[in-house]
Amino acid sequence: MKLDIGLMTFDLPAVADYARRAEDLGFGAIWSAETRHDPFLPLAVAATATRRMGLGTAIAVAFARSPMILAHTAWDLQKASSGQKASSGQKASGGRFVLGLGSQVKAHNERRFSVPWKPPGPRIREVVQALRAIWDCWQHGTPLRFEGRSYRFDMMTPFFDPGPIPQPRIPIYLAGVNPQMCRIAGEVADGLHVHSFHSARYLRERVHPAVQEGLAHGGRSRADFTFRASTMVVLGDTEEERRRQARAVKQQIAFYASTRTYQSVLAAHGLEDLTPRLHARSLAGDWEGMADLISDEMLDLFAVSGRFEEIGGKIRERYRGLYDRTRLYPSFQPSLDDPRWRTVLAAFERA
Repeated sequence: MKLDIGLMTFDLPAVADYARRAEDLGFGAIWSAETRHDPFLPLAVAATATRRMGLGTAIAVAFARSPMILAHTAWDLQKASSGQKASSGQKASGGRFVLGLGSQVKAHNERRFSVPWKPPGPRIREVVQALRAIWDCWQHGTPLRFEGRSYRFDMMTPFFDPGPIPQPRIPIYLAGVNPQMCRIAGEVADGLHVHSFHSARYLRERVHPAVQEGLAHGGRSRADFTFRASTMVVLGDTEEERRRQARAVKQQIAFYASTRTYQSVLAAHGLEDLTPRLHARSLAGDWEGMADLISDEMLDLFAVSGRFEEIGGKIRERYRGLYDRTRLYPSFQPSLDDPRWRTVLAAFERA
């Protein structure tokens, strides 16, 4: 299992230094999220400041952009991160970009992005298929002829064709919680962004079987696919550190568990009745009261607790075989200045 890191600064002048320090510490990849800022611009800076570390979005909102726009952005980022010699002595560290996409929920699509809502599963399958068709056109000169229910692309002239790049195979990871999206990821994508609100049982009993079904339908095997996660942690070397972290993690669990989209995660543990209670408190703005409904036993289901020296081993033990790489959930990620990072990274290297 590899340990990655989330991009914690979106101040573009500061990104280069942040990315270089993360790479020097030994993180495998850096992931940028679409929250308050554009997820792609910082990765363009990081691509030119690093040599071996992977770069990816976790996630970019798929339906807020045309697949053609996504195709151009990903193509340029892949090219920017290609062709540099790797510090490990490998031939090249090109092909370092991963395009991570998510559907987002209906309200955000309609009210935050002003995008008409359609069934997300079939639509995101078409996004992936359209991207592959566009990239194949640019790399090999294949006539662009893609037509689905949501997207149609059949025009590409030399003026708009960026041409081939050294590493044209851009991995696409899809975010998924429920079985349908996990099946689609297994069918057409290269990996799954496992949502941070998960448990080992949910991954084992719901997510992996759905992905395996999709892989079989697409004629692929588990070896062709990457499970990448964010792990909620209660991390600290003192009781006081862990006490503060525990409260913050309970609030995050309560936030996700109050939404019907994630009710299936609770259902794997017979806790689905908690969702309407949390939702009622969220409507009342009782955020502190929501955290009070999350017991210590629930915390242990959805988060890994421990000291810096042991957290890596605990994550590996709980999720061995369930995901291939992870990062600590961003809200609870220590500063890169914290010397204890090396202890955490060493534990993952012993895997």
